[in-house]
Amino acid sequence: MQHIELVIFDCDGVLADSEVISARVLVEALAHHGLSVTMEHVFRNFVGQSFPKVAQKIRRDFALDLPDSFETEYRSRLVEEFATGLRETEGVSAMLEALGRRACVATSSSPQRVGRTLGLLKMERFFERVFTASEVARGKPAPDLFLHAAKCLNVRPKSCLVIEDSKAGLRAAQAAEMEVWRYIGGAHFAGFTPEDIDTPAGLRTFDNWSAFYQMAPEFKKDA
Repeated sequence: MQHIELVIFDCDGVLADSEVISARVLVEALAHHGLSVTMEHVFRNFVGQSFPKVAQKIRRDFALDLPDSFETEYRSRLVEEFATGLRETEGVSAMLEALGRRACVATSSSPQRVGRTLGLLKMERFFERVFTASEVARGKPAPDLFLHAAKCLNVRPKSCLVIEDSKAGLRAAQAAEMEVWRYIGGAHFAGFTPEDIDTPAGLRTFDNWSAFYQMAPEFKKDA
C-alpha cells in the first residue's frame, strides 16, 4: 500500500453514522405522502446515491407524484434530526488524527448537507477538499466523482484508496480503477448477515476503525 497517496472517504455511513437517521426521515416523509416503505428497502436501494436520484427512483418505481417541495422538506427535517442525533462512526476521528496520507471527502450528499455534517462532527480540518456529486455529470455508481477528486488534487487514480460503505460507491471506485475498501461498521449494517451485505469478492472489508491500521500500518504518521 506504499503507492497510495490519497485516501478518499465517503461521508454518510463512513465518517458520519447518519444512514439510519436519513432512512428514518425518508420513511416518515414518504408516509406523509401515502407511501409505506421499510428501512430495509431504503438501505438496499437508496444508500450511496444522491437525493435527486433517489427521488427520481421513488417517483418511477412507485408511480408516486411527489411534490416539487419534497426534497426541501426532507432536507429541512434532516437538519433538525442531525442537530440532536448525529454521531461519528465510532473511532473515526482517532483514525484520522493518525493518518499520514492526504485525505479528501467525495460524497453523493449536497454541499450544504456535507458541510453541516462535517461541521457538527468537527472534521473539516482532516481533509484537503470536499467533493460532491453536484460537481460532476454523473453521480455514483459512475466513476466521475472519484476521478474528479483525483484530478483536482493531482493524484493518479491508481494512487488513490477509496473508503466506501455502499454498493454504489464500491462500483464507482472500481470503475475509476482505484483501490477500494468497504467499511461496514455503521449502524445501518446492524442485523445484516454477510449474505445481506453482499460485498464483491476480493474487496477488503472492515467494521471498526482500529482495523484500518492493522490492514495498512504504513498509513500512520511517522510509520
